[in-house]
Amino acid sequence: MKKTLIASAIAACAMAGALPAQAQSSISVYGLIDGAVEHYTNADAAGNGVTRSPSLGGGMFPSRIGFKGSEDLGGGLKAIFTLENGFAPDAGTINQGGRLFGRQAWVGLAGSWGQVTIGRNYNMLYVSSFDVDVFGPSQYGLGALDPAVPNGRSDNSVAYKGTFNGVTLGATYSLGRDTSAAGGASGTNCAGESAADAQACREWSALLRYDRPTWAVVAAYDRIHGSPTAANGLNTSDKTDSRLHVAGFVKGSDWKVGGGVLLRENEGSATQPKSRLYYLGAAYNATPLLTIDGQVGKLDYRATGNDTKQALLRATYLLSTRTAVYIAGGRLDNDGTAAVALSAGGSVGAGMGQTGIITGIKHAF
Repeated sequence: MKKTLIASAIAACAMAGALPAQAQSSISVYGLIDGAVEHYTNADAAGNGVTRSPSLGGGMFPSRIGFKGSEDLGGGLKAIFTLENGFAPDAGTINQGGRLFGRQAWVGLAGSWGQVTIGRNYNMLYVSSFDVDVFGPSQYGLGALDPAVPNGRSDNSVAYKGTFNGVTLGATYSLGRDTSAAGGASGTNCAGESAADAQACREWSALLRYDRPTWAVVAAYDRIHGSPTAANGLNTSDKTDSRLHVAGFVKGSDWKVGGGVLLRENEGSATQPKSRLYYLGAAYNATPLLTIDGQVGKLDYRATGNDTKQALLRATYLLSTRTAVYIAGGRLDNDGTAAVALSAGGSVGAGMGQTGIITGIKHAF
């Protein structure tokens, strides 16, 4: 009997040793709510102004709720995931073309070599704007001049990013960049993954960044292909829309200056295929609780005079580490027949200038 018990114990230990050890895992819920009210002029051709609560973004950041986690697989390897929903706090509706997790939805592996993720990823054009774009994805910002910058995400994609001694390398490849049929920058109806046309709706992007303690430089390239169903004039798979972004920033203990240029070649436009977007911004911490920042930008079409100039100013006051109130103002001037609105998702009469003011509260959790 004693021999039987000993043999059973040895067998149980052997089986336990053959099974993987219990991995350490963590999951967190996070989010941000940014509610705002704004007023801007010349919302239509008659010159009427409008007062509204914006849906696409807040005065500082788009609202979101997300879930992220990791599992330690041993040997320096981790499993990682992120699911992030974007929503409009004015009506409680879903943004990003109606996707449940339209901001991010991916799973992958990470180690000392970097990370690889599969799903709906940020493309490297969007990642290249981090830190150098002072205003970021706010209601008034570079997204007015080129909506692709703050909406740089790719469906059906594989992404890589790794940082080594201050050098960051990144790349994405999408088999079908946009499955949503909703209009606008968040949904351009290009699902791809076609047996008849392997090039349809493909997208790729690459990034190179170098960071030092007080400055950084970054370059990124992004190219998307069209299809017969795609929006924005890219109606065949051999037509492409390409962007090259080169930027940088320098900072001190209580200030930062960032800027860059975005060169675009868009075969979906017969009249304005090439453009240059310049921007320069600065932020100053007037006190530990008060930040003043501003930014200027210009969208220059090389074939026409339909250019747009933008100037922004904002003050942000921290009520706590998680809560802030802010007020921002902006001026946008359209030349020729340009009809670029100051506020994301807003409207403006063709060729008209626009002045706006927005105020709100942001809370992160």
